[in-house]
Amino acid sequence: MNESPSPQPPAFAQGALLGALTMPALMALLALTHTLLGLPFLPLDVLDWLARALPGPLVTFGVDSLVAALLALGLGATIDSAAKLAEQIMALSLFWIAGLLLVSLLFALRQRGQKAGVGALLGLAAAVPLILILPSVQFLTQADPLLSAAWVLLVLVSYFSLMSRAYDALRPVPAPEAAQSGAALKTLDRRSFLIGLGGASAVLTVVGAGLSALLARRDEPELVLTTPRPRPDPLTIVDGQGNPLPNAADPLVPAPGTRPEYTPVADHYRIDINTRPVEIRAQDYRLQIVGKVENPVEWTLDEIYAMPTADAFITMACISNPIGGSLISTTKWTGVPMREVLARVKPAADAVALHIFGEDGFDEYLPLAWIEADERIMLCHSFDGAPLPVKNGFPLRVHIPDRYGMKQPKWITRIEVVSRAGEGYWVRRGWSADAFVRATSVIDTVAVDSAYERDGILYVPIGGIAWAGARGVGKVEVQVDDSGWQEAALRAPLSERTWVIWRYDWPFSEGRHRFTVRATEADGTPQIREEAPVRPDGATGYHSQAVTLRAPGT
Repeated sequence: MNESPSPQPPAFAQGALLGALTMPALMALLALTHTLLGLPFLPLDVLDWLARALPGPLVTFGVDSLVAALLALGLGATIDSAAKLAEQIMALSLFWIAGLLLVSLLFALRQRGQKAGVGALLGLAAAVPLILILPSVQFLTQADPLLSAAWVLLVLVSYFSLMSRAYDALRPVPAPEAAQSGAALKTLDRRSFLIGLGGASAVLTVVGAGLSALLARRDEPELVLTTPRPRPDPLTIVDGQGNPLPNAADPLVPAPGTRPEYTPVADHYRIDINTRPVEIRAQDYRLQIVGKVENPVEWTLDEIYAMPTADAFITMACISNPIGGSLISTTKWTGVPMREVLARVKPAADAVALHIFGEDGFDEYLPLAWIEADERIMLCHSFDGAPLPVKNGFPLRVHIPDRYGMKQPKWITRIEVVSRAGEGYWVRRGWSADAFVRATSVIDTVAVDSAYERDGILYVPIGGIAWAGARGVGKVEVQVDDSGWQEAALRAPLSERTWVIWRYDWPFSEGRHRFTVRATEADGTPQIREEAPVRPDGATGYHSQAVTLRAPGT
């Protein structure tokens, strides 16, 4: 009695399984060649291209949804790094899914009678659109564009050709054909084949990803162009170089658990439009200033560093920062006053704005009237006394007081002086045209572990920060439950452009309590109480924390 052949899985499903097993190895190879040779890393390139190609409302909806998800997961304290990780995971997942679907399609085509060469054709069809989008994200790679295109074509055609060969190894051999050719004795057991292929793919994935990460870490010090700095303790009154801060003599001690008054450069928030930062080599850098100017220039970094500089302690925030979020930092900025830049290039009489371009594909307009009205606007080249880190915009970024970060390009390579201003990158996508900073105040800590007794009363220190751009903070008040507002003590700010640290020592009362904070600007303008989302003008509303407290020993 003849045994019936075992049922075969559908070719489409078999292809999906094979694609799922092999795509990680392909991505690891792309990561390794990107790190080693500067060739395209397609998963991130595709997501970066989508962020530019999709309609603005859809992009902002995605940003809002991502921030909301991170907050719901309790990742608000690290929202910038968590967002970048989430973007990268999303990019890898989308590329992985697209790959396994294409391998599934390939297997379905082969089952319908297509020859083995259909794999190469499918690889070509996948490579062409990817090659076409490379110019819009080419700044993220260092390889020659023709070499990049050739590599994408080679790797995808080779991969899908290999998958087509795998179909031949996995397909069932008809009995008559097997009997005539003896193939029945040579037919590869499908389970063994998949296990072996999966194991090889796993090894290649681990080796490729590991080498990529190792090489990236090896190259990082050269790219960052900064030296390691001691990480200050939250209560240490020094900057990142160990120097006393301007307010070191202020007697107010921040409540334990308050964020560091001076943000370590390594912890400065980062929000930008790409999944990874742009890498610009200092020795090759030139800043072009062209357009409606008498003296077009092309400056090297050494020439820019030699110009007169200004420095200031500055707090910067992202317009996407939710109430109480972490997208806000304070450090010492150093750069060339923008008035000095204009004096050297001499704008024409009909010039009205600077159109500033970043190497990351970002652009924004800076009205000349803003520069004329505010001498503090600078072309920044240093954080904390050292060249800007790569992730924070090396070699140049702009600082504009009282504006959110979305108006202040990084990785600047070109400035065009124009006679008509337009809409910048995020303005074209529905965000604020002015991006004027909204006053905010935040509760960082209800320091129950640092309660102390004075005159027979137990006090709990409460503290945080308040910020109103360059307008200054005149008063901070705290409300406990529905009681009246109580004024907090303020520590002197590092400068008129930084946040202030506040502290309120609350007489302890057992039970569940809600603490709320509000600020008043230096000129008496109150913080906006009405709640508004981050888009399009920045979030407003009061920050609160609910805490259940028990008396000692209970």
